[in-house]
Amino acid sequence: MSLPEAFKERLERIVPRENLFQILHTFDSPKNVTFRVNTLKSTPKLLEAKLTSANIVFEKISWDMLDGVYRIANADKQALTQTSMFYEGELYIQNLSSMIPPLLLDPRPDETVLDLAAAPGGKTLMLAGMMQNTGWLSAVEMQRERFFRMCDNLKTQGVTNAHTYMTDGRSVGKKCPEMFDRILLDAPCSSEARFKTHDPKSMSYWSIHKVKETSKLQQRMLLSAYDALKVGGRLVYSTCSFSPEENESPLNYLLKRHGEHLSTLPIHLPLENTQKPLTHWGKETYDERIQNAVRILPTDTIDGFFICLLEKLG
Repeated sequence: MSLPEAFKERLERIVPRENLFQILHTFDSPKNVTFRVNTLKSTPKLLEAKLTSANIVFEKISWDMLDGVYRIANADKQALTQTSMFYEGELYIQNLSSMIPPLLLDPRPDETVLDLAAAPGGKTLMLAGMMQNTGWLSAVEMQRERFFRMCDNLKTQGVTNAHTYMTDGRSVGKKCPEMFDRILLDAPCSSEARFKTHDPKSMSYWSIHKVKETSKLQQRMLLSAYDALKVGGRLVYSTCSFSPEENESPLNYLLKRHGEHLSTLPIHLPLENTQKPLTHWGKETYDERIQNAVRILPTDTIDGFFICLLEKLG
């Protein structure tokens, strides 16, 4: 099955022309698999010894900002998931892009941290590890099935500092005004970066109408996150979508309402496959502060992602 024509037409207007062919190709083949050590249960040294013992050929990803992260061929994923390391939660399979928002949020032990759209819990687990299972970590998820899956995930992975809530993230800001030092909003989105031409179901719900509908939800969730954030606190907003309606536009909406109390912070990543945010889309011109965000372009290993880091001012 091919990508939706309307999606391809929009992608041509979003990504650099010289990257388009390579980006389109990434939707056709299964990606390499990345995973990381769960620091609540193991260490890089111990995990590497067990991987070697299990005859799993791995490559360590060397980033200054990231330790204990590995890549294997997609063909070896099944073997990895049949190991005790996987079942006992000593490692967590997660795309490299998804590891970046928690890294940028940089939570500290004993802080109050909110994951506002937390299921299935991979980023929550990473936050808990960075916090060394201390402080207060709130994990919010609205959908019942996804909520209980997240709870099971966190239990398996040894998370003890997380408090889970099945509630609408749009209501949290009013319930918990200025309560959190740091907030992660990996927002519900159209998941365009996870389209697979060999899996028609991955694209079956997509439409431009759905993108615009999701954008309104993201706007409300960003306002909720702003209300829940302490002065001096930091907020990471991210999606796995390409659409400006789900990335630049919700941020523009937030900055129009609370821009005098927000700054955006530059993001520096050890990646070449990145792009500056758009300055405009359709009739909308975006706040120039959004230029500090970053759009990660997909490769044979990395999913497409959009990330913005904000700070709340006095």
